[in-house]
Amino acid sequence: MKFYFPDSQDLVSPTYDFVNDEYSPYRVRQRDDVYAHQAVTPIPYDGILVSKAVVDGSMKGAGKYSTPQRERLYRLGVRNFFRLPETCSTIGDCGAFNYIDEERPPYEVDEVIDFYGRCGFDAGISIDHIIFGYIPQESDTEPEAAWVERQQISLELAEDFLAATKKNGARFEPVGAAQGWGPDSYAHSVAQLQKIGYRRIALGGMVPLKSHEILACLRAIDEVRNHDTELHLLGINRVDSMEQFARHGVTSFDSTSVFRQAFMDDRNNYHTATDAYTAIRVPQVDGNPALKRLILSGSVSQAEAITAERACLRALREFDGEETSLEDVLTALQAYESLVLGPKKKSYLALYERTLSDAPWRACPCALCEKHGIEIAIFRGSERNKRRGFHNLTVLEAKMRSLTFG
Repeated sequence: MKFYFPDSQDLVSPTYDFVNDEYSPYRVRQRDDVYAHQAVTPIPYDGILVSKAVVDGSMKGAGKYSTPQRERLYRLGVRNFFRLPETCSTIGDCGAFNYIDEERPPYEVDEVIDFYGRCGFDAGISIDHIIFGYIPQESDTEPEAAWVERQQISLELAEDFLAATKKNGARFEPVGAAQGWGPDSYAHSVAQLQKIGYRRIALGGMVPLKSHEILACLRAIDEVRNHDTELHLLGINRVDSMEQFARHGVTSFDSTSVFRQAFMDDRNNYHTATDAYTAIRVPQVDGNPALKRLILSGSVSQAEAITAERACLRALREFDGEETSLEDVLTALQAYESLVLGPKKKSYLALYERTLSDAPWRACPCALCEKHGIEIAIFRGSERNKRRGFHNLTVLEAKMRSLTFG
């Protein structure tokens, strides 16, 4: 079972100064900053997935790459651009989420093949048009006409894509994209893609589905799947169900969920093998938009906020060095929280007390926790938050390694 990490140019600076919260004046981002596979060992994924929509943009707007970044990717190729070790593989897709509201995908087959080929991907997924909707018993309900049309568009583009890769002598492995709205329609897509000639198929549009719904689709696909057809789950990370998924032909998946939880999840943002903790929020006075608005409106004194912020950081570091008590840290956190949140917002103090009492970073074997200690458990700025995301990836890697596939 291979795990691909979808890229969105997530890097951290090895020379970032946590005490002063500043970058080195000599830092050059594209030269000095590092990806997760450079920051931690073992490498927390088997490969990366890169979307054309992220790199080049789509009809909805520009991609997340700057023009120099995009040009450098095309010039260096995906492996050199990401400084990937030989053990990591690469897969490209179109990023259907980015054009979900369009009538048709914004790309032509030839330009997608050019993207995969010029960047040197190991595999590339055919153009698809995502379907968001699920009908468990399809015989009882008529699907929306738009769903049927999107499935047909995806199948037609997959046929054109495979034919063009053969004609052009493409060096990457073509992967067919299957879309559906229930077990039978996904099975239909897989059957058609196999008939076209695909032996590796990516199942899209399943992100909103519950695990038992994904399993229902995989069981239906079993009825038509050839024994040598491999399945990839797009955007799915359900570790508890991966062993079951593997029994139905799933050999790979991609997801950013554990990484994004580090800064998107309100509470469960620091992961361990057996639990999840709440990172301790210490907003930057000069960098937090909500806090800056309070200061500009006169609701909060800037001087008072800076004093409380510094007191929290000092107390947390002293606690990690066993130089102050848990009670003293919580007192400092409560003072800053009441200043920033006000009386009507929910308090995180009980969750912080649990995090500090257990101090999970002290027992974590990952290189980032060993190096940075409590800084990883502080919710504050991208350098800490992305490092915590990288840490979460190491936890996922360890969980995947402990599973039994067979």
